Amino acid sequence: MKPSLVVMAAGMGSRYGGLKQLDSVGPSGESIIEYSLFDAIRVGFGKVVFVVREEFKQIFHDKIGSVAQDLAEVDYACQELDAMLYGREIPEGRTKPWGTGHAVLTTKDLIETPFAVINADDFYGKQAFEVMAEFLSHPRGHGEYAMSGFSLKNTLSEYGSVSRGLCSTDGKHFLKKVEEYKEIFWNNGEVCSRLDSGEQIKLNPETMTSMNFWGFQQDIYEHLEQQFHQFIDEHGSELKSEFFIPNVVDRLINENKACVNVLPTSGTWFGVTYKEDKQFVQENIAKLTEKGIYPENLWEKK
Repeated sequence: MKPSLVVMAAGMGSRYGGLKQLDSVGPSGESIIEYSLFDAIRVGFGKVVFVVREEFKQIFHDKIGSVAQDLAEVDYACQELDAMLYGREIPEGRTKPWGTGHAVLTTKDLIETPFAVINADDFYGKQAFEVMAEFLSHPRGHGEYAMSGFSLKNTLSEYGSVSRGLCSTDGKHFLKKVEEYKEIFWNNGEVCSRLDSGEQIKLNPETMTSMNFWGFQQDIYEHLEQQFHQFIDEHGSELKSEFFIPNVVDRLINENKACVNVLPTSGTWFGVTYKEDKQFVQENIAKLTEKGIYPENLWEKK
């Protein structure tokens, strides 16, 4: 059975200034998300589930889903604030989605195979999808997951701070820990982070970083649901609290409930966090197109 792909696309793009998931960056008007779909489908993923906001579902269908559905099964999960709360109240004034862990949890009833999870606004490259598809296509036990990692220095923006999950591994390429840093930025050629306390620290630019490209077995849903309800009980009254995938995985590793294979890839990551990132992305995709890695028109039928 072919693995599935969950595409997290419910972010509101506040720092970017619009729906960056659908912004055109390719030579024929393709968005970054279309390159991920193109790579995923050609290496063997059989189903795609888009996690979106209800108000944008039709837009995604018209621009993305209607094309992809000719090549793979397509479905949608809506990440609304009341999804999976089971009667718990939304705090007054809360507008921000509950985070990436909640996004994956909303796909619980739509996925029947091992699956990968990606961000809609990140470019991962064909090799990252190849190694993930290979991992997910073989029988695995409960708690056997995977992650594609990238060097921290290759995941930053020149135009503002970003959130990243910084990873440590053992000698056998198994993930030991993921620690979420919410504000990482370049500062005079050095990679720095500002902690919640206001303290600024330096980070190793070679640190392996999670870009939310995960591979899971279906048992992850049980863990997500349990941890999300605990998160809501403890932090649900906070207007900006978020339930992150790396925090879920880190807890499972610490409790010896999961082992995460870090899959090596030499592929290039880039993304659009800020509006100014767009030109950089366009230039890199143009180079890949010139090399013949991608066609001028991704979906043109030969």
